Amino acid sequence: MDDATLPWTWAENTFDFIHLRHLFGAIPNWTALFTQAYRCCRPGGWIESSELDAAIRSDDGTAEPHPVLARWTQMFREAGQKTGRPFTVVADGLQYTCMEAAGFTGITVVNKKVGLLSGGWCDQD
Repeated sequence: MDDATLPWTWAENTFDFIHLRHLFGAIPNWTALFTQAYRCCRPGGWIESSELDAAIRSDDGTAEPHPVLARWTQMFREAGQKTGRPFTVVADGLQYTCMEAAGFTGITVVNKKVGLLSGGWCDQD
């Protein structure tokens, strides 16, 4: 694929399905990205955008993150603000609002928990 932040080189109505994944921290203008996807998607086609939230936290909200992980989250948020390429795509609801602004309809949002390690976290004393 070409650089997704530049005008896409594909003709209008080229694809039946466009899949975008893990672009948080890379896209300065999500509406422009989805506008390009809309232009290149055939009528009746689909777009799927799968992004992660860079924040690491307890899945049920009962535990505070370790200070190192809290700092990780803060650093990613700050980096996104400084570069103009947000890591808060999920938290800010950018996928939905920017897809809608680009012209997509019938938008469905599905949020899922994603574990970091299959064995889980453990503390060492």
